[in-house]
Amino acid sequence: MSRERGPFVRGESAGASRWAWPTPPRPLAPSPPRFPSHPVLPFSTMREILHIQTGQCGNQIGTKFWETITEEHGIDGSGTYVGDNPLQLDKANVYFTEASNAKYVPRAVLVDLEPGTMDVIRSGPLGGLFRPDNIVFGQSGAGNNWAKGHYTEGAELVDSVLDVVRKEAEACDALQGFQLTHSLGGGTGSGMGTLLISKIREEFPDRMMATFSVVPSPKVSDTVVEPYNATLSVHQLVENSDETFCIDNEALYDICFRTLKLTSPTHGDLNQLVSVVMSGITTSLRFPGQLNSDLRKFATNLVPFPRLHFFMVGFAPLTAKGSQSFRAVTVPELAQQMFDAKNMMAASDPRMGRYLTVAALWRGKVSLRDVDDTMLAVQQKNADHFVEWIPNNVQTAHCEIPPKGLKMAVTFIGNSTSIQTLFQRINTQFSSMFRRRAFLHWYTGEGMDEMEFTEAESNMQDLVAEYQQYQEAGVDDEEYIEEEGVEYAEE
Repeated sequence: MSRERGPFVRGESAGASRWAWPTPPRPLAPSPPRFPSHPVLPFSTMREILHIQTGQCGNQIGTKFWETITEEHGIDGSGTYVGDNPLQLDKANVYFTEASNAKYVPRAVLVDLEPGTMDVIRSGPLGGLFRPDNIVFGQSGAGNNWAKGHYTEGAELVDSVLDVVRKEAEACDALQGFQLTHSLGGGTGSGMGTLLISKIREEFPDRMMATFSVVPSPKVSDTVVEPYNATLSVHQLVENSDETFCIDNEALYDICFRTLKLTSPTHGDLNQLVSVVMSGITTSLRFPGQLNSDLRKFATNLVPFPRLHFFMVGFAPLTAKGSQSFRAVTVPELAQQMFDAKNMMAASDPRMGRYLTVAALWRGKVSLRDVDDTMLAVQQKNADHFVEWIPNNVQTAHCEIPPKGLKMAVTFIGNSTSIQTLFQRINTQFSSMFRRRAFLHWYTGEGMDEMEFTEAESNMQDLVAEYQQYQEAGVDDEEYIEEEGVEYAEE
């Protein structure tokens, strides 16, 4: 007589040492529907991102970013959820950890080499939101000197920062990567920021690294050594970052003057612009969606060659306060604004180069059909501005939740060869100073070698040359592909 096979269980009636067949299981209750109406958290949504902000600029734009996204997720200044939409909490775990008392705490590490910025943050509206242990600062400052941030003052503080990063990373279920906000012109954000990136890269080599980097510009210059600091930083970012969103103070000022019609923009106005873009870029990471739903997919869609990972970003609609009621916000209108050079937050004109890849992140109640038709029309109309050898190089994503105060909006991310003009501008300033060895003693005095400057300069020139090469490349070009040590021409 055959029995149905099943797991052995110890039978009470059969004695302690005997084994018996299990009793048949009771009929189970009907299983719940596969796709319930209330959102259930699948494992894939627990893909956390650890946010790090370094230096005065990085901390200011980082804190503005947290102000924006706490509002979007319905979380108040004390970390309590006060929202009314279940989608707000669906992927909140990406950026927030839920503490024992149902308080949402940002996965953020705040770093600076002087206490002033931290004091401002702690006395601000989000002062009670950040975990106190995650605020790490020194006392001496970096004095706008990259070498101090990278080799002396920053190197002394970096181990205590890495301890905090390690603790936060261990608290994650499946850490997808890191995002860093910093400026390239100062000392802490550029020097210590890039030191942190390289240390994190050593310890977490398989995690993604995204940076929001504020690039210096001559029109809005704080210090004379900005070209040195920026060149030394880009040298590091080329090697150790996976995605770098370039934000330019000059372009931000131009947007405030020309588009928003502000007569005397403050740093608060500039930071507000940056936080709006950061919120838009991270929308698909923070809310449910199909495309670019994690940092790795972002890189897959936007980075055709590993070194060319510097993106231009933009946002629409941007209109002056008084003229909002005179313009219709439609999908074609937003698409036209989005590709407009005046809306780019990096001071380089995309019409002077070609797009390798583009991602458009739409928010609000928009018709996806309209979006697809409009994006296709834009591509066909401006075919010369897109490389023809990467098919389907414009991606669109959609999220139903619009930014606060708007019915619909779109964030633009473009990997354009025209970004080389931004690097050329820095390189020109760098070369004219380095030729005269101007201010070099501040760096060599902290233990740096002139050779590092030469390497950084040539790496940036190589980057410019690579962008130029792909700008001029055509689909019919004869490419030489190196495979297993043999070079052969592709037919």
